[in-house]
Amino acid sequence: MQKAFHWDSPSDPYVADAVVLTCFDQRIRTAVNKFLHRRGILRPDMVVIAGGAKTLASPRNDFERDFILEQVRMSILLHKTTVAYIMCHSDCATYGGLAAFQGDREAEAKHHSQELERARELLNDRFPDLRVRCFFVNFEGVFVAKDGAKQQGMDFEDPALPYESE
Repeated sequence: MQKAFHWDSPSDPYVADAVVLTCFDQRIRTAVNKFLHRRGILRPDMVVIAGGAKTLASPRNDFERDFILEQVRMSILLHKTTVAYIMCHSDCATYGGLAAFQGDREAEAKHHSQELERARELLNDRFPDLRVRCFFVNFEGVFVAKDGAKQQGMDFEDPALPYESE
């Protein structure tokens, strides 16, 4: 093989700071990466797939959900992951975009909050020792989904506020 790019990278085994499930939508990539860095997630095991957390909450088929669960399991097994960050985002095409909510951003956010809660419950059921944190990304920022919140309206908090004591 001919080298196409030179890069020096540590080859030592590592412990992942988190397994991160997010959508592959390019519009949110920079925000997600900067957010993870600011949260101290410097060695994430990234699971990047159309729909992100939708693949756990409301997958198109069992294979989709099983594939993601296996990726989480492998992150735990191979890289000793103890935390999962799962994300949904505004105007996600796998949900039909913002148009599926008739342009109602509050209805969209509420739906994503419910999806994130379903995904959290599944991960907590399958991996009881895994700490699961849920986030909603829109074009203004990243919001923390309230843990187990069953309120009307948007169930998100400012991620700058403490989310969970470590």
